[in-house]
Amino acid sequence: MADLKELPTKTVILGVLNLGNQNVEAPQGVADRIRSALKYVPPERLVIAPDCGMKYMARATAFGKMKAMVDGVKLVRKELGKA
Repeated sequence: MADLKELPTKTVILGVLNLGNQNVEAPQGVADRIRSALKYVPPERLVIAPDCGMKYMARATAFGKMKAMVDGVKLVRKELGKA
């Protein structure tokens, strides 16, 4: 994540899901990844994304991962007072 500080004017799309396995992340784990990036990139330049496509995942797994991503974002937004 420290490499993000080398991009002081860029919008960063941050992949927060591991699509290499079928395990659904916990929202708290997603929130932790977002918080790590926020040490180097302000929230207005940070776009949260899955990391890649989910074409080959089972629908329920993909849905669970996306829900975890959204719920993780909600946790961080609440902490930032942007809920």
